[in-house]
Amino acid sequence: MTVLPPSTIVDLMLDAVCIVDANGCFEYVSPSFERIFGYAPEEVVGRRMIELVHSEDRERTLQAAQNVMDGALQLQFENRYVRKDGQIAHIRWTARWVDDQQVRLAVAHDITERKHAESLQAAIYSISETAQAAEDLVTLFAHVHQTIGTLLPASNFTVALHDRLHNTVSFPYHVNEGHPASAPRPPDTEALCTHVIRSGHTLLLTPDRQLPPTAPPLTAAPRPRYWLGVPLHTQAGVLGALVLQSYSDEARYGDRDTELLQFVSTQVASAIERTQMRKRLQHMAQYDQLTHLPNRQLFLDRLRSALSRAQRDQTLLSLLFVDLDRFKQVNDTLGHAMGDLLLQRVAQRLLECVRASDTVARLGGDEFVLLVESGHAAEDATAVAEKVLTAFIHPFDLDGNQVRMWPSIGISLYPNHGCDESVLLSHADAAMYQSKKNGGNQVRIANATCPPGQEPQEKPHSAPPH
Repeated sequence: MTVLPPSTIVDLMLDAVCIVDANGCFEYVSPSFERIFGYAPEEVVGRRMIELVHSEDRERTLQAAQNVMDGALQLQFENRYVRKDGQIAHIRWTARWVDDQQVRLAVAHDITERKHAESLQAAIYSISETAQAAEDLVTLFAHVHQTIGTLLPASNFTVALHDRLHNTVSFPYHVNEGHPASAPRPPDTEALCTHVIRSGHTLLLTPDRQLPPTAPPLTAAPRPRYWLGVPLHTQAGVLGALVLQSYSDEARYGDRDTELLQFVSTQVASAIERTQMRKRLQHMAQYDQLTHLPNRQLFLDRLRSALSRAQRDQTLLSLLFVDLDRFKQVNDTLGHAMGDLLLQRVAQRLLECVRASDTVARLGGDEFVLLVESGHAAEDATAVAEKVLTAFIHPFDLDGNQVRMWPSIGISLYPNHGCDESVLLSHADAAMYQSKKNGGNQVRIANATCPPGQEPQEKPHSAPPH
């Protein structure tokens, strides 16, 4: 039977054997040290061990070393080292103190692959969970950024999205070292992002790798030393790209990082699709598909919230119920397509009559309602109503057809006409009906003392006759 000498056994071990003196300097490392850490033995002998340890792990590593020197047997200590090529190596140590030699004898077992697999699994799960709960894409992108940052350096991270309908590329999320918060667009990466999306291929740039002939030049200053862009593939095509940049050798990207980001990108693409689909379904449930105004359900939700604020803060609000006079004639004479176009034009003009904080909703048919929150409900509601009447003076251009249309407007006020959304809406509806009954193109304010269905008071106005 052949018996190998101890020195040969050490040389053949896959784990690295290290001897460190009392000052923390390497006295000896076995040949496997180079495979794990990237440094040849002669490059580290005499060098302090702690210099190779990841900066975030140095304090606890020094404490563990002290425990070993105090006589404790270290069996399962894990930390991170920075390899010669800049990559991170995860190491599990077994170590003991040899008192008569005054050295630490340690064996390093490389667990990088296991750690990467665990981190990748956790990242995929985290992204999937966030996609189910994220209310918007920016929230999702921020979480994706944070998650990818646990796998590889991600100080400079960009999400680019492709609008297939308009064939444009936007940048809803862009963060770099100079902009801790999301910036509107990344001019230094725009061209390359677009190239990655349109080609559908990953692009890795390093000091040793030049741009392919088909890629646009990178003219940004300062030029990133490392640039990694990965397309977001779906069954419907490429919906965008993930981009990482590094401006120094401290954060390097290589083939391993490329494979990792490509794998994660599949989950990110699915998460984006799910979030977009959920937002589309939510929008369809809350917004009128013709005018893109809030529908009845969303309007009632906003009205309830506004009433709660008004009751809490003791403020006022008003409702303006708007109905188009003789709208049916447009459908009968020009067709329903022109009628739909008219409703879209009306919606736009109504939006121009209110503040961004107010709500314009379509209840159905040619019925619209405006919610105005203010400290002077009657005065402000009347002012808005007069704006609406003025906005209808000019005819509507419907693909060359000049169509005149006038509104009948009814107003109800909180708290004068009730504290409940249904009561306020009924009062505004009743006031609008009286406007229409008396010829239209006018404004009526509901009577505080009379219930819906009875005659409200008329509010003078300066609308032109029709």
